[in-house]
Amino acid sequence: MALRSMTLEEGRAGCAHWTTPSARGSCVAPRALTALSLWAFGEIGFHRLDLVHSLANSASCRVAAKAGFAAEAVQYSAALHADGWHDMHLHARINPDEPPPRYFSRQD
Repeated sequence: MALRSMTLEEGRAGCAHWTTPSARGSCVAPRALTALSLWAFGEIGFHRLDLVHSLANSASCRVAAKAGFAAEAVQYSAALHADGWHDMHLHARINPDEPPPRYFSRQD
């Protein structure tokens, strides 16, 4: 598990995950990603965590969903891999302890 592309001023970071072939299917990745997310929200105070994976990698999509990352968008031809350009799937998790943004009210 890793936090990358951190923007502390905005409270944002990207998440990355890898597992060895022998660990795949054991739910170690979703559990570790959940733990990293809760730590990043609680200890560092991040507002938003992003996770991006190739659409060709359905296992990463399952990891993101199991760890509470909602699917948001597809980024077409967004990453160059060894076999060519890949469409990427964007997931995000928002800090559950932060109040929702207050845009407008009758008092404004």
